[in-house]
Order: sequence, then structure tokens, then C-alpha cells
Amino acid sequence: MGSTPKVADAARILRDVRLLAPFILLVVALAAAISLDRPLPPADLVIIERSDCYTLDPQRMSYQHELRRARVIYETLVNLRAVDCAIVPGVAERWECSPDGRTWTFHLRDDARWSNGDPVTSRDFAYAWRRALLPDTAADYSGLFFEIKGGKAFFTQRDERLKKYAERRKAGTATLSDLEQLWTETVTDFETNVGIKTPDDRTLVVELETPLAYFLDICAFPPFAPVHSATVEKFVTHDPTTGRIVQRHDWTKPGMIVTNGAYTPTVWRYKRDMRLERNPYYWNQAATEADSIECRTIENPNTGVLAFESGGADWLTDLGPEYKSEMLAERRAYLARFRADVDAGLARGGDIDDIVGALPAPGSGERRDVRGFDAFGTDFFSFNCREALPGGKPNPFHDARVRRAFALAVDKQQLIDRVTRLGERVASTLVPPGSIEGYPLVEGLGFDPSRAREELQAAGYEDRDGDGIIENAQGERFPTVDILYSTASPRYQNLALAMRDMWKRELRVSAECRGKDSKLYKEDLKKGNFMIARGGWYGDYGDPTTWLDLQRAGNGNNDRGYVNPKLDEMLDTARLETNAAKRLAMLAECERWLFTEEMPLLPLCNYVTVYMYDPSQLAGMSGHPRLEQDLSSLHRRDAAKDAQDATRGAARDTGGGRP
Repeated sequence: MGSTPKVADAARILRDVRLLAPFILLVVALAAAISLDRPLPPADLVIIERSDCYTLDPQRMSYQHELRRARVIYETLVNLRAVDCAIVPGVAERWECSPDGRTWTFHLRDDARWSNGDPVTSRDFAYAWRRALLPDTAADYSGLFFEIKGGKAFFTQRDERLKKYAERRKAGTATLSDLEQLWTETVTDFETNVGIKTPDDRTLVVELETPLAYFLDICAFPPFAPVHSATVEKFVTHDPTTGRIVQRHDWTKPGMIVTNGAYTPTVWRYKRDMRLERNPYYWNQAATEADSIECRTIENPNTGVLAFESGGADWLTDLGPEYKSEMLAERRAYLARFRADVDAGLARGGDIDDIVGALPAPGSGERRDVRGFDAFGTDFFSFNCREALPGGKPNPFHDARVRRAFALAVDKQQLIDRVTRLGERVASTLVPPGSIEGYPLVEGLGFDPSRAREELQAAGYEDRDGDGIIENAQGERFPTVDILYSTASPRYQNLALAMRDMWKRELRVSAECRGKDSKLYKEDLKKGNFMIARGGWYGDYGDPTTWLDLQRAGNGNNDRGYVNPKLDEMLDTARLETNAAKRLAMLAECERWLFTEEMPLLPLCNYVTVYMYDPSQLAGMSGHPRLEQDLSSLHRRDAAKDAQDATRGAARDTGGGRP
């Protein structure tokens, strides 16, 4: 019996719908994707970064671009003023220190608010700093919190308790009530024994193990920022097997994250872009220039340059292509044409960006949208200072005379002129000159081939039979020097090859360059599997110890295996000195001794960071060597006003950097 027409039509429609269903779903999915991926409205300020942030958790941040963003997403107790890196009020409107330099009392401002309107309290800081001190989620900078009284002991005690709990759990003798008890003991230990107290919502008292001259500086470091405890705690659980805290990071996503800085993230498309919008509850609205900032991620350095030159950004934060030396030469050609105007403006105390931004447009073969800054970093190669090399072979670089010889045989100016070609400043010590107020200029060893050969001879190595080969007293040739470098950049290989040739020419020693990818290079570095290896360091805070502590015995970044009780004693003595000028003089003497006598590493030059921005369009960039650029102070120029400011010689920074 056949179907009636109405039933047949319904069956046909149902069949057609089933056939079309996959296509309908595809169209709906595409429509949803397009709606979610619509272009964002233009931002007031657009910057290009080479990498995206790995996290927006301030206690876990460590990379330079992350920390720069963190400074405007979160606000610490005190801030670093970008123009001169002076300490200025942040969440704390005032503070005082006890006469013995160990107890700091911070008074929080009444109008400090989170982006949801909640007040920022002292307990938010205590909660955040406790997170940093937990081994459960230990981060790169947890060690800085060990300066707080009881901090290291708390970390160690928690770690021991976790190990015992895990052993009991594995044996089947630990219960969930034991897990609760474990956390209760941890909280009690922190509140009782760690020198962080919150007598009320507006007061934070911090007691240190010993006086710390740069404590305020590290209080301005983003890992010391508060977090909104009520929000973060929603995403915390405890692993019943290990007893450790499990921190889910959903709280850092736009729509969930609660911040207390000038901005809050509203969009974050990983490895694409992040949008920051003005936080309406931030107390210092008058100092915040842009209403919105777009941070784009462009990993390919050439693509980043093309994006900037097409007008797609205000600032390219890291000019990566190898041809950047040619771009800097075009800037120098531009400045040379207006040298008299530039010199006159600088003589009046003007800011270089204000002056250059007001000059006529560049001509052929010139540019003003590239600038190299002397950075708070030093490029160096490490000597392996251990007594023996892997395999038990004697290590000639255990002898400081050999290290001095190799240092004296390197013509660093030639390396800069012919290899790096960025016009870096030659370095004979670690701390970049002018980067720390009040720190004396310290000179290390320079280029002196004659003395280099004398040092090597004093160590027992000389050409004893006139064959052009140096040997020790037993007739053994100086071993072939193993130079380890990372293949991450041609710069490292080129430097290694150039120094190899210098050592062969000046000292008559043979060397072989060994390049490895970053991971394998780091493994060999940590194992001491090298004789000389490339290195480098950017300072974490504004004190010489961020550099000098690298040579301490047991320091996690002492890849050289350098050990000298005299150094540790000098640093410990300086730490206890309460007179700031005397303390800096003591540290300067320590650095002088290190790089005229000991030479655990070979400083080459201070890094140059190359930015791409047009000073006629963008204002607010700091030339201070620490390059703590404040995104909230960057803004597109009002050409008429800025030209007037430049004429009056109004300077917004203290100089520094290269014209």
C-alpha cells in the first residue's frame, strides 16, 4: 500500500535534511568561527613581539616580554619609574624601614582597586608571596623570596612534608584527612614562621633574614605582584597522590582574570594577539596614556619588519633580522645630516627622540625608525673553572693565569667592528656602566697580547723547542680548546670562530668550535662539558649583586663551576654594610678583583637592544639602560605639542642609549 502524498513529502524532506545535515553543521561552525574571529577595533597603541606570553601568572613569569606586560597588568607595592628606574609609590603610598634594615612596613593606598572593584589588600600580597614560596609550583624567581625571614625554611619544610606524605600514600597509610592536615600545617607554618604579616588590610610588614639594600627594587619586580586571591583559589586543588597543589590557569584567561594594574586583558589569542583595555578602577588614571593596547605576536623577524613598515604597528620590540646592522647604519647617516641640530638639542638638555622626531623626514639611504639602546645585559664567554674536565682530564682553565691569558688575547673592539657590527660598548667587567646609580666605573683586563703570552708562560706553557707549539714542562702540548656555542644565532658561531683565530695567532694554541642546538647546548653547559662556552646575562634588579652573585659557589647560574671562598666572603661582608655608598664601593672592588685577577668569564660587550619605532609618531620611550619600558606611558605624538617641547629642551628621561 503506497504512502499518501503528505506522508511521502514528509519522508522526502526528512531524507533531504539528513543528507544536508553535515553541510548545515559545517556552515554553522564556520559562521561561529567567523563571529569569534572578527577583526578587533583599532587599538590606541599597537606593538609587535617575537613571542607570546607563556603565562599571565605573575609569580611564574620570567621572560622579558612577559615582565614588561606584567608591569601594566599588575601593580606591585612600589613601581620603577621607566625614565630613570627610580623607586616610586605603587599600591603602597608610603613605607618605612627599621634602623637595622631588616623590617619594612608598607602602607597601602585606600584607592587601590582590582579590576572587579574589590579593594587591594595586604592579604592579597601575602597570598601571592606564599604561592611563590611553595615548592609545589616553584618558579624561576622563587629564590628571591628566600630573602624574607623564614622563607627558605618554609620552602624546605613544605618539600619534606610532601615527600613524606607521598611515601605514606604509596604505602597506603595516608588518608584524605592526612591531606587536609598537611595543608593546615603548611598554612600555620607560613603564618607563624615566615616574616610576612598583615596586621590589617592596609598594612603589610615584611621582615628579612638580613638587611637587603635593594629590597625595594625587587618589590617592584612583577613576581612580587599581588593576585586576586578569591579568583585564583577557585582554580586550586590538591593532588591526593602527591599532596601537592594543582594550580589550573583558567583564572588568567580574559573574562576571568582580575588585575590591579593600569590595564586588564580582554582578548588573548595565543601566538596571535592580546588586547589590553584600560582598567577603570586603577587609581592612577591620569598617568595612563592609551585606552587600549594591542600586542601582536609575529615570530618571523622579517615578517615583523614588513608588518611595521606597512604601518601595522607603533613599536617592534625586537628587531631580529641580521641586516639590522645595515638599518642602524642608515640611522647614523640620517643623524649625520642633522648633527648640528641634534648636538644643539642635546646640549639644551633635550630628549633624543623629541629632537629626532621634529627633524625633516629621512632621505634616500636614511631612516629614523630604528634605534639601538645600550641594554642592561652583557655578552660573555665562560671559562670552565673546574679542576678537571669530564672524563677526569686536567683542566688548564682551572688556573687563573691561563684564564687571564685568554682574556688578554681577545681584541674585543675588532669583534664589535667586524663580527657583531651593532656598535656595542666594549665590556671588561659584567655590570653595564651607568646602569646603577652611585656604582663606580670598574675596569677589567683589556687587549694586551704581550702580557697574555707572559701569563701563559707563568702558568707553565711556552714554546720550548721553537717549533711554534706551546708545551708544559713535561713537553705536553696545550690541549685543543673546546669552544661550545648555541646554534640559536649566527652571532655566537661568528664570535667563537673569531676568538679561535685570535687565540691561535696570539697564543699559538689550537681550538675547535662546537655548535649545538639550544637544548643540547644547555645540557653540556650544566654538566661542565666544555672548556670555553658562550654565555650572557641580563640583570634582574638594579644592584651589582644581580651580576656578581652569578659567581657564587652553588649559584644555579654558575655554569663555570667557579668556587672561591674569598668572593663569597667579600659579597657577604658587603651585604651587611648599611652605608649605601660604602657598600657599592665594596662591590666595585669585588668586581675589579674578579675581572683583573680571577677572570671566571670573558666579558665581551654590553648588549644592544634594537627597537623599531618612529620618534615622530611615538613618544614615551625610555633610554635608561635597564629598558623598563612602561606601556602605559607610550603614546602617539601630538606633533605640534612635542615639537614645542623639543624646542624648549624638555627632557623626559636621563639619557642613556645610543643616538
